[in-house]
Amino acid sequence: MKRTSCLLLACLLFSNIAFNQTIKKVKIADVLKMADTATTPMIINFWATWCGPCVREIPWFEKEVANYKDKGVQLVLVSLDYVTDYPKLLTKFVKDKGYKSKVLWLGDTDPNIFCPAVDKHWEGTIPVTLMVNNAKKYRAFYGEQIPEPQLKIALQKLVE
Repeated sequence: MKRTSCLLLACLLFSNIAFNQTIKKVKIADVLKMADTATTPMIINFWATWCGPCVREIPWFEKEVANYKDKGVQLVLVSLDYVTDYPKLLTKFVKDKGYKSKVLWLGDTDPNIFCPAVDKHWEGTIPVTLMVNNAKKYRAFYGEQIPEPQLKIALQKLVE
């Protein structure tokens, strides 16, 4: 009985350690600097917990990016959730969904400033995705949800 209890306690501790992600508050300048200085291909997905298409596509991203582990592709999920949802509700949501990617929370609240800073075509809808590969001077902006078959094609372009 003691052995089972110790094993259960170890599993619980490991699961808490496994999700030890602190969701950092960032400014749009931080996100853009990260994209501009990335030394490996990077995908930055702007999303929110209340956005159905956003939540549907994140598992596709995580699955497909895992296929490019050898290429060093990074996935960063930038949450546009409300100030009242950060950090507690956002952290719980990410943990409950089991997201493995790096999650950041955009502390900038004026889309009239941060949207055009990311791409002049971004009118404020989400999800949107920015893909960059600085080594080949590649930058692509996707202003809507990317269906899984199209995501596979987009990733191929990113790493080619």
